[in-house]
Amino acid sequence: MSEVPFVTIVIPCRNEVRYIRSFLDSMFSMNYPEHRSEIIVADGGSQDGTRDVLQEIAGREGTLRWIDNPSLTVPHGLNLAIAASRGEIIVRMDVHASYPRDYLTSLVQGLQACDADNIGVPWETTPGASTLQAHAVAAAQRSVFGIGLADYRLGVTEPMEVDSVPYGCFRREVFDKIGMFDEDMHRNQDDEFNARMKKHGMRIVLLPGPKVVYFARETILKSARMMFQYGHFKPLVNRKIGSPATLRQFVPPTFVLGLSGLTAAMPFSALAKMGLAAVLGAYLLASVLATIWFLKSDTGFRRPAAVLLPVTFFVNHVSYGMGYLRGTWDFLLLGRSPQVPKSSR
Repeated sequence: MSEVPFVTIVIPCRNEVRYIRSFLDSMFSMNYPEHRSEIIVADGGSQDGTRDVLQEIAGREGTLRWIDNPSLTVPHGLNLAIAASRGEIIVRMDVHASYPRDYLTSLVQGLQACDADNIGVPWETTPGASTLQAHAVAAAQRSVFGIGLADYRLGVTEPMEVDSVPYGCFRREVFDKIGMFDEDMHRNQDDEFNARMKKHGMRIVLLPGPKVVYFARETILKSARMMFQYGHFKPLVNRKIGSPATLRQFVPPTFVLGLSGLTAAMPFSALAKMGLAAVLGAYLLASVLATIWFLKSDTGFRRPAAVLLPVTFFVNHVSYGMGYLRGTWDFLLLGRSPQVPKSSR
């Protein structure tokens, strides 16, 4: 190939003044040829100064453009940016992450070498703040007990065909063949899109590196809200693709149903009291063992935050389970359509 492919980086964002400047600085320091790339940010009506930063940087950096995303949602912003793009290759990115200098080069080379339609690299989750809560939230996102056996969170040693990758680097013809991101999917839009790709026989490949550093939510409450939203939209993904992608998604809602049923039966049954105590005791033991294992395996973890890790596990699992049950009620039983959120975070 005489010239490297033209790449468009698409970024949906809203109220990201804390991260947007450092994120864009990292984009401009990439080792991909500047004349063969462009950056399009779709801003959903930010009110915290994000737009001022975008305006300032776009005034001096010709590769950056930003557009309005009046619907606020991530998939709508992605679709607007893709529609405005010129790239042969579309790379989706998130402001809540940090990327190595060779990120674009590695993705484009991997896309061609692996003959893939979508390619990505592993995640490394890091605290979004210096507090103990932030460290506990990030640890829960890095723990197998906390988040499951997702390949992109655990990493791979060689290119591997998978069901999904974070963010993604796509050949443009993918969108021509299967359409754009589903705008009903205010969350989990990547899950639905990747599942649609797989149904069309397309290849999704996870590379061994370089890693994307993702900044987790700063507090347990913010993490709980995010997990609720992910759980809420998972049944809609299942409805869209016609089947569940994994069995592990049923564990949190089953856990919540079990706790709720046993709690409701307690006034009428001593057996229910014993059952609830047994379930909570087993969960507490598992979460403590997972915390101990994490302390041994992750030397960078702040030890004092360990006391918050079992709490974070529990809150995340219950939040996801409650969200999943609510999504089952809303999208599967009642057949409702998603409502446009008031905020992206």
